[in-house]
Amino acid sequence: MTSIDTSIIISTYNSVEWLEKVLHGYNNQTYKLFEIIIADDGSTQATFDLIKKLQNEVFYPIIHVWHEDNGFQKSKILNKAIIACNTPYIIMSDGDCIPRHDFVKVHIDHKEDGYFLSGGYFMLPMSISKLTNIDDIYNGSCFDLKWLKSNGLKYSFKNNKLSSSKFKSWFLNNVTPTNASWNGHNASGWKKDIIAINGFDERMQYGGQDRELGERLFNYGLKSKQIRYSSICVHLDHPRGYKNKDSIEKNLAIRSKTRNEFKVWTESGIINTQISN
Repeated sequence: MTSIDTSIIISTYNSVEWLEKVLHGYNNQTYKLFEIIIADDGSTQATFDLIKKLQNEVFYPIIHVWHEDNGFQKSKILNKAIIACNTPYIIMSDGDCIPRHDFVKVHIDHKEDGYFLSGGYFMLPMSISKLTNIDDIYNGSCFDLKWLKSNGLKYSFKNNKLSSSKFKSWFLNNVTPTNASWNGHNASGWKKDIIAINGFDERMQYGGQDRELGERLFNYGLKSKQIRYSSICVHLDHPRGYKNKDSIEKNLAIRSKTRNEFKVWTESGIINTQISN
């Protein structure tokens, strides 16, 4: 049997219903040589129970990385998850983003030394997020515009993310004005590069910590590729009680310093996580 060559980090926090859908999405992938690392920012027993159940149902190995709930500490748990990855290539996404069957294959096909990949997501309204069940994931209904429109999806140019084929997706990837930044819901890169910049800045809470990582990767000398119309995941809706003005302003100040001083290394990153362990 060929060994795994890719690690997929999925962040979560007390969102069992959404996480179960997402993990079934990965069980439906055409590319199968991967492991899943759950970066769990302090969930309760229900998440442990779900992961134990699914470990006996899905084809891929699941590693559960957890720390105690101490507020929004996503950057810190992501660094712990990066350390736990057993392969040289890492895809990152969230526990509310269901991947289309070719999601992992697209990342594998486009990966290249000296680059990271920048994907996007397609946001589902809460009504369709709740409606989507396991069968809809395996048969692809939740990625099908006809099915989504029949269940209330409104028209938007963003619908092209779900309907684009090879040439159209290539064209839209190249003409989109959206920056090819590191997006925590859909991005990938080499573990050696992420380690080289000391991972995520653990001072940062909600609001741009993923972008700041990408900005340091740019400063390190990497380039990025845009795959937002090729690597498709649907984003399940949810409230964002952790979003607050203070953390966003603090993060903007850190990002500004990273850009203005061309910083590559964060003093508050993976090395701190390893020492604290």
